[in-house]
Amino acid sequence: MTRILNRSACHCLLVLAACAVAVTAIANDEFEHAKKLYDTYCAQCHGMGRDGKGINSPTMSTAPRNHLSENIGNIPEAEMEKIIREGGLAVNKSVLMPGWESVMTDEEIKGMVSYLYEICCRENK
Repeated sequence: MTRILNRSACHCLLVLAACAVAVTAIANDEFEHAKKLYDTYCAQCHGMGRDGKGINSPTMSTAPRNHLSENIGNIPEAEMEKIIREGGLAVNKSVLMPGWESVMTDEEIKGMVSYLYEICCRENK
């Protein structure tokens, strides 16, 4: 009987480990997808280094946000989604920040928010 329980416990642990690996792979895929979206749509202003120093930034009347700043982590998720979806003006920020709702899906916008929190937190540890 004990042997059967041990086998069951081992089987459960193996299933859980496989699930954890699968979740990590999905998370990595989502992270990489958000990174590619950032490089495509955001880096011109916010910079390839995510520091607000993109190629367009010198000619802008309002400096783009530095996404490596720990302040990013203080912005509520719903507000971050709204900024990305509707643009800066939707939250009384810069009119130069366009909305991306016609370009990114809701899932991609949520992924971008997660990506921004992640790169902010990595930089500020």
